[in-house]
Amino acid sequence: MEMNYPHVRTIPLKCAPSQAPCPTCGKLGKRKDVLHRQIRTIAYKQVVYLDITYGEYRARCDCCTTFRATPPGVEPRALYDNKVREAVLDRILDDGMSIEQVLRSMHRDFLLDLSDGFVYDCLHQRVRQLDLSDHRRWVLDRLSGTLCIDELHLGRFTLLLATDPLQDLPVAFALVSSNDQDHMRRFLKNLKNWGVEPEVVVTDGSGLYPALLAELWSQARHQLCIFHVLKDLHKEVLDALRRMQQGLARRGKRGRKPKRGRRRKARAKRRGLTNMGKSAFISKRRYLIVKRRERMSPRERLDLEKMLSYLPELKALRDFVDRLEMLFEEGQSEALAWGRHAALTSNRRFLAVPELATAMEMLQAEKFAKMIAFLKSPACHRVRTNNHVERVNRKLRYQEKARYKWRKRRTIVRFMVLLLDRYWKQERRNRSRWQDEVPPEPRNRSSPKEKPVKRVA
Repeated sequence: MEMNYPHVRTIPLKCAPSQAPCPTCGKLGKRKDVLHRQIRTIAYKQVVYLDITYGEYRARCDCCTTFRATPPGVEPRALYDNKVREAVLDRILDDGMSIEQVLRSMHRDFLLDLSDGFVYDCLHQRVRQLDLSDHRRWVLDRLSGTLCIDELHLGRFTLLLATDPLQDLPVAFALVSSNDQDHMRRFLKNLKNWGVEPEVVVTDGSGLYPALLAELWSQARHQLCIFHVLKDLHKEVLDALRRMQQGLARRGKRGRKPKRGRRRKARAKRRGLTNMGKSAFISKRRYLIVKRRERMSPRERLDLEKMLSYLPELKALRDFVDRLEMLFEEGQSEALAWGRHAALTSNRRFLAVPELATAMEMLQAEKFAKMIAFLKSPACHRVRTNNHVERVNRKLRYQEKARYKWRKRRTIVRFMVLLLDRYWKQERRNRSRWQDEVPPEPRNRSSPKEKPVKRVA
């Protein structure tokens, strides 16, 4: 049986000048010896070695006695060049592979038998090379004045995350042991010490934020996420619908006795839907009570009319939802919003429904002022929800979920730092490319410098 051996190739690489700089201070040293060694690089389905000829030098400084030259792209005393390390990091950070998947992929594509320790060494080395202060300065220079803050639970740890929704940038993160006010205060205080002074801070309805934001950024407006507010209010509306629909179903069961024989279809058709049938119809289409009218299809509009005819008590719920949409409408004045709030919270028809009365307690004046903060200044108009940081959280949870063994604090922090570094570098490349593609502004021909000079004969 014939064996298919992989193709082996050797690439010579020389790095042995007569003089070389010291790796610590840069002072030139004189060559005393010439050495050889081989290291692996990557090539698809091939075994490729770099045959390196390098020099050993006698130092003329106090940093060391001797040192050795290193060609570009190769770490000192390394068994693999930097292309192998980059391939490992790309598979972990970009492709979302776990350690075991990375090892199998490198063996399949490049015939490399790597160890777990080498993969972790690649991660440690990249973290040591990062300059997070440079990233921080770059992010601070581009802050738009709007900050979204949220928490993400990763096992027994909590990830506190701040993002800039208008610039589409993650600003900072902190991995803490518990989601409490002390850890949140430390996180926000670090942001303030770095120089972050937002005009608007968007959060969900958690009780962690109001006191801390008033303490640290008293000049910033606190905007409650409209998405979370409507979600909590719609939950009360759906609870009321469920109670009314179950009451209709109980009325349909009352006094029913099983009859012998088959029921004629013609007689059932003449009578129409029973209360049980109406209850099932409403339960199947209960989402129509809270759906925006402009997003309904013609079929859904007809179904909503049938629901209201089957159970007239639902009209109060539908009217309440319509008024909620007007309450948080964009483009209205702050005075109009407060007028609609007063009319909504004093409506007796809504107060008669227990669930709607509970919902209107969530619209107290102190909270409602934070819900409509987007109406008070131009900086607030563009962001009303916390969706940007929520999307980043979902992406981070999905990428971290593949690393089931990464449950130590240092491994999660290392992974987060590498992910954010990769994201920031990509944003820098995109912005520099966009600036290069922007055409130069046309010259103003009417300016005095551009006027042609007339020659005198």
